[in-house]
Amino acid sequence: MGEIIYEKHFHKETIEEIERERIDFVEASGEDAEQAPSFDEIMKKIYEGKTKNVFELENGNVLLKFKDDCTGKDGVFDPGENSVGLTIEGIGRANLETSIHFFELLKEAGIKTHYVSANVEDATMEVLPAKVFGHGLEVICRLKATGSFIRRYGAYIADGTALEGGYVETTLKDDEKGDPLVTSEGLAALGIMSQAMFNDMKEQTLKITKIVADDLAKKGLDLYDIKFEFGYNNDEVILIDEIASGNMRVYKDGSIVDPMELTKIILGK
Repeated sequence: MGEIIYEKHFHKETIEEIERERIDFVEASGEDAEQAPSFDEIMKKIYEGKTKNVFELENGNVLLKFKDDCTGKDGVFDPGENSVGLTIEGIGRANLETSIHFFELLKEAGIKTHYVSANVEDATMEVLPAKVFGHGLEVICRLKATGSFIRRYGAYIADGTALEGGYVETTLKDDEKGDPLVTSEGLAALGIMSQAMFNDMKEQTLKITKIVADDLAKKGLDLYDIKFEFGYNNDEVILIDEIASGNMRVYKDGSIVDPMELTKIILGK
């Protein structure tokens, strides 16, 4: 009976409204709050990703719930890997806080993204709906050669070499195939994205990366590479997903900074 009543009464507009209605209903019904379904159970899950879950909101927007999982390998953090390699307690909220920080910077710079609002306490972010390209693309901007770039091209370039102007590469989101690299010509041939869309995405990637790198540099941090995702909203290519500590490789005084420590430095904690 409780499940049916919850399904009927919750409007699922925003996470704040969900929790407020849940509390009001529990108080009015006299039910045990611990027995009441959480918003994860109430809401319609669209997709479960490596580092976050995606839910549908009735106002037409989408809710992202951040998890404490990070990409990496053998327990070592690596934003360039395509699978979850470790879990860090609190990294979900840390990634959200970092994302809010950078999305606000992009808003000030006049760059449109999918970001609407966020609730740090619940590790959730409300975003505009956007159609992904193909089954999803990841866009990496590299300012210095390291990680998988060195694993591929180490015979030609030394680890840590600056890549002047930024080096942008795209990969298809495909875990079974290890997120293969794809060129702009390949994306066009596969019907995933036109050359004009790619050019727009690449231009935005370089602009956004510079904003992030400049902000980090003010804190004595050196951005080596960063990973983004883009989508299509109202005939526009826009940045989606997150700009999180777990999606960038940052060094300080020659040593890599782990995601939790990076968040503290970025937010001045």
